[in-house]
Amino acid sequence: MAEQNTHQDAGWNGHSGERWVAHQVRLDARLAVFGQAAIEAAAPAADERVLDVGCGAGASSLALAARVGAGGQVLGVDISEPLIARARALAPRDAPVLFRVADASSAELPEGAFDILFSRFGVMFFDDPTLAFAHMRRALKPGGRLAFVCWRSAAENDWMRLPMGAIKDIIPPTAPRDPEAPGPFSFGNRERVARILTAAGFTDIAIAPFDDASVPFGEGATRDAAIDDAVKMTFEVGPLSRVLAEQPDNIRARVLAAVRTAFADRLDERSVMIGGATWIVTARNPVR
Repeated sequence: MAEQNTHQDAGWNGHSGERWVAHQVRLDARLAVFGQAAIEAAAPAADERVLDVGCGAGASSLALAARVGAGGQVLGVDISEPLIARARALAPRDAPVLFRVADASSAELPEGAFDILFSRFGVMFFDDPTLAFAHMRRALKPGGRLAFVCWRSAAENDWMRLPMGAIKDIIPPTAPRDPEAPGPFSFGNRERVARILTAAGFTDIAIAPFDDASVPFGEGATRDAAIDDAVKMTFEVGPLSRVLAEQPDNIRARVLAAVRTAFADRLDERSVMIGGATWIVTARNPVR
């Protein structure tokens, strides 16, 4: 396993996975609209088989299972043992879904077994995405469909842009990150995504923007409580939590005040509303 994949595995089986489990209900609720848009693009039908890559705590897998029905099946895979354990605990006993701890980029998968290869924000972390997609494509039936949703650039996504922009004068920015390095925004460039999928053997590639959704990032009984809630979540989950990990208390206090001000500008009644900018990507496995 490549060093980057090893890092991802350690994070999602450690601190990152534990934080996601702790906040699973709220995080899945925030991502639901994007996942639903990808499911509509995938158009799962009764009795179909679906491979859900990076399934997390299983919300997308269960939504897919409801579409394929008792005659179909969904296999959700994720490298995170804590998230797969959560998915298994949440899944109804009669749901046509199985969960497996695995790295879909290299795990043994049944060849030509699935009608759909799906992902909700789970495919941007592969060390070698072309090889990963080529490997996963072999699990698709001839003519099978690919559908996933991924983030566009960090600058277009409020959940990243607002807090990180607020702290730029408090904590000096680190060296610019390689935009193609594995991470949540590595598929922000539409042309790169098309190149990867083409090289992996997919055809009929379509990449469309989806950013019509505004989701609650913080909620509370009062306006101040909603802002406090958004700040708390930012401090506990996401890139800011990593930036602050070793900062002294006085710096953390300044960051809190700055981020609170940034979120106050997005207050709507008793919710902090933010926008998300994504791609909905579809393609096909060619008929041999």
